[in-house]
Amino acid sequence: MSIDTTTANDDGNDPVENRSEIVFAYDAEDTNPNGNPLSANDKPRIDETTGAAVVTDVRLKRYVRDQLDDDHDGVNIYIRNPTKSDSDVVLDRDDLFKQVTSLDDDELGDMTGSEAADAFLTNATDVRYFGATCSFSSDFQDELGEEFPGQFIGPVQFSHARSLNTVVQKGESKQLSTVVSSGGDAEQGTFATDNRLQYAFVPFHGVVNEVGAKDTLLSRTDVEQLDTLLWRAVKNQTLTRSKMGHQPRLYLRVEYETDAFHIGTLDDGLELTQELADTELRNVTDVVLGVDDLLDDLETHRDRIAEVTVIADRYLTVEANGETGGPDHLVAALEGAVGADRVKEIDDPYT
Repeated sequence: MSIDTTTANDDGNDPVENRSEIVFAYDAEDTNPNGNPLSANDKPRIDETTGAAVVTDVRLKRYVRDQLDDDHDGVNIYIRNPTKSDSDVVLDRDDLFKQVTSLDDDELGDMTGSEAADAFLTNATDVRYFGATCSFSSDFQDELGEEFPGQFIGPVQFSHARSLNTVVQKGESKQLSTVVSSGGDAEQGTFATDNRLQYAFVPFHGVVNEVGAKDTLLSRTDVEQLDTLLWRAVKNQTLTRSKMGHQPRLYLRVEYETDAFHIGTLDDGLELTQELADTELRNVTDVVLGVDDLLDDLETHRDRIAEVTVIADRYLTVEANGETGGPDHLVAALEGAVGADRVKEIDDPYT
């Protein structure tokens, strides 16, 4: 990998000047959307009051980082998933920095702390999005210099997500057993309960902060990459036994014309409107997603909106303006709310 100390904005990518707001929804069928490692048998996180499934922003960011790792063949990612490493050697943060930037001690010695930070951000794609705390050894920190920040605040942030439906834990959770030989004729076994939810429709709300983007060198190209990155991350990073059953269903990114403004409640404008009770939902064909309140918010603030980017799964049914339909119906409703020239439809990357 060649050494590149140019910033993301110096290589032809435009800086982020406008704020974006994101609504990203996926569903989880017969799976565990986000287990709680502190609970017995990694039970799904469920709000005790509402009965909604809870998925943390950390879970979503892990999907995205793992997808970036795959996209870049293991380079340009600072906070990597240890299970994706081909090496048995666990690198400390000093070595991770050098691996990401491809800079050796001599090259770092010729840089200011600010230049080293630019080189780091240029290469660490995940840090440009989500930030990172940089805890280096004291000697390495001295080598980087005082101008190197100890922390980068990520300009892309997501709230914890709660499913739109009250979830049902599957009654047929299975008791799993694993038997491993410990040498000779001796064997040891472990037991665990396989916890899954029947169905959950989970919408995330996120914001791309144009102010924070300047601090991590997040570019407009990086933001536009999110338009398919989130979709591909959930599609590709859930191909394990405990996560099979996840599918992305809806992505909206609203880019605003003016600085320091976003509606802030777009995800609150989603609701499930099908007649079928929550406890009877089994898959996306049972779901009707109501978007009228979201459309009202967009129409109210249409003069502040530069563009709405949308991806909708072909199996998603949407209720808008008193009628139901598929992705074409949703796009038409969005065009009615903000104007056809401001709606950008992206095809599902997997169709």
